[in-house]
Amino acid sequence: MIVFRYLAREVLTTMGAVSAVLLVIIMSGRFIKYLAQAAQGILDPGALMMIMGYRIPGFLELILPLGLFLGILLSYGRLYLESEMTVLSATGMSQQRLLAYTMAPAALVALVVAWLSLSLTPIGVQRVGEILNQQDALTEFDTLAPGRFQSLRNGSRVTYTEALSSDRTQLSGVFISEKNEAKGGADSGIGVLIADKGHQEIHPDGSRYLILENGFRYDGTPGQADYRAVQYDTYGVLLPKPEVSTDVGAREAIPTRDLISSDDIRQKAELQWRISIPVLVFIVTLIAVPLSRVNPRQGRFLKLLPAILLYMAYLSLLIAARGSLDKGKLPPAIGLWPVHLLFLALGLLLAFWAPLRLSMRRRATEKGHE
Repeated sequence: MIVFRYLAREVLTTMGAVSAVLLVIIMSGRFIKYLAQAAQGILDPGALMMIMGYRIPGFLELILPLGLFLGILLSYGRLYLESEMTVLSATGMSQQRLLAYTMAPAALVALVVAWLSLSLTPIGVQRVGEILNQQDALTEFDTLAPGRFQSLRNGSRVTYTEALSSDRTQLSGVFISEKNEAKGGADSGIGVLIADKGHQEIHPDGSRYLILENGFRYDGTPGQADYRAVQYDTYGVLLPKPEVSTDVGAREAIPTRDLISSDDIRQKAELQWRISIPVLVFIVTLIAVPLSRVNPRQGRFLKLLPAILLYMAYLSLLIAARGSLDKGKLPPAIGLWPVHLLFLALGLLLAFWAPLRLSMRRRATEKGHE
């Protein structure tokens, strides 16, 4: 029991450190993407942390199996390098017993991954979809930030306001540049609006206007001296009417219980994918334990790169099989399971072939002495 606790602690500690690093890297890249959208006025900066929080379960369900895989390789590799595994082998620790001990923390990780994959991740995806729908419902006026040029309407309009009141009802020092479209949809120049101040006005039919006061409008084509300047006291700019979509529309957001009763091929593929992630944990554990065995002279990182490539091949084949299942090229009865069976066979070969070959060699040596 002492050896089991020691090995489990080594594996889980290393897995936690590796998973934390991977989570920070992935979340940083995703956060930069959302931050760029917030800077463009596409997202409300106040919703960024909520979006990132709801995305964490989806990140973890893929990070934890990889973290466990690397944790086994690194922790057991250190034990082999420092000859601790040699001492354990001398006291009767076989590869089969080591694998059995390792399956206990792997089962714990698999339970956590199953909880994430089957329950938390769909909820998180649904919440993110609802937040993004709410962001789509915001008008350009709602996303303005003072002192910053913001590209809106897919880049066809650039808006700037020098100051914005705390209740977001009054603007001052307004600049708006937008592309003018001809009847055929082609660009026919640009229009520039400059105003001392402005405010939002909502009509009874729900239409919203940005009312600009005391300013100028300039229309023309860049490179041509045919600009037209118009001075105005009041000018109204129609803000696009927000459309709220209550349907998230993503398979990842569908509850697992609904996927089980569904006959849709794409939803069956999603269900098999959610089940495959916990199964992946046990199979990569079966592969990692024999691969972690290294010669002290070779160093602990000798098999790390081939092991990572093997893991990536496993995950890539699962993704490819999922795509084929989505397109109807694979029947649901077959689905992703051939990939699991392939790597299960590889794991069994790695786990039991080397001890079997060593036992056969010992028997041959003993017969030779006789």
